Amino acid sequence: MTIPSPLDEVHRELGAAFTDFAGWSMPVRYGSELAEHRAVREAAGLFDLSHMGEIEVTGPGAAAALNYALVGNLASVKVGRARYSMLCAEDGGVLDDLVTYRLADERFLVVANAANVDVVARALAGRAEKFDAQVTDRSREFALIAVQGPNSADILRAVSDADLGGLKYYASMEATVAGIDLLLARTGYTGEDGFELYCSPEQAPALWRALTEAGEPHGLLPAGLASRDTLRLEAGMPLYGHELSSGMTPFEAGLGRVVKFEKEGDFVGRKALQARSEQSPERVLVALAGEGRRAPRAGYAVLGPDGERNVGEITSGALSPTLGYPIAMAYISAGLSETGTALTVDVRGKSLPVTVTALPFYQR
Repeated sequence: MTIPSPLDEVHRELGAAFTDFAGWSMPVRYGSELAEHRAVREAAGLFDLSHMGEIEVTGPGAAAALNYALVGNLASVKVGRARYSMLCAEDGGVLDDLVTYRLADERFLVVANAANVDVVARALAGRAEKFDAQVTDRSREFALIAVQGPNSADILRAVSDADLGGLKYYASMEATVAGIDLLLARTGYTGEDGFELYCSPEQAPALWRALTEAGEPHGLLPAGLASRDTLRLEAGMPLYGHELSSGMTPFEAGLGRVVKFEKEGDFVGRKALQARSEQSPERVLVALAGEGRRAPRAGYAVLGPDGERNVGEITSGALSPTLGYPIAMAYISAGLSETGTALTVDVRGKSLPVTVTALPFYQR
């Protein structure tokens, strides 16, 4: 039994095609996922992200609890700002990657991936026990709508008098949009400027329709999970279950910068991560650019320059709508990770030439 989004009726009115994503019934596309992708790059797209989890951490010890629970320095985040971080196990394996908003001195909102909400909520609650802090899973109290793309600020200005010019990237504020009080954040997962709006589930349909109407003169299209995936891939953003998992640490993923050993106090996984940071990993995450129109997909084997020896595996891949050629991320042998290295991918028995390149594939 899948969970319907608070916007389920709206999506059905729009003729969306649905997919089961982490136990939720979510729109994968409304018409052409290529058109939806291009709308976000050139104008704006409207996403339903209500499947994401929202976990509140409050109390005098909230900052200290999060510093212990996560690998980043959450205590240094100023009120109104946000930070990308990770929840790791004792062995350093990634349990989830998260965005945490500091809403007040003693109040944080941790946003978790849909498939990991229960894991994150339990881990945070357990790790907060030694601190004067409370952890509450408020996921069912929020709907999440995102407006992403170069025209997103103009669309929001049509329905809100919030100071968008003063709202920096990775910052949030309480705002009123289309007469609805909500949390407005300048964050996203597309590589474009954009905003994420946290409101009550009951108010989500009215908010969606108001944004749709305001966005019509600006080229706004509703966008599903398929275009969100190709957008984040072009932007080189990892997806849990693909580039990140409990079987690897942030260092293999090239995200060791999020681990803050210099912060005050201990944190879960410090010893293992410190040891890993001093080692050369056997496999690392790289970007691959291909030729033609055939795209490598997750799980496909990466072969060495000789086209025979298996040297890695694709984690995400697609034909890039923006660039016009196949792109992928893959874990490969560290010795072959230098930019410019020529490799091949076994695409259903046929060899696709690929070249190691730099991330991200696309920058606005």
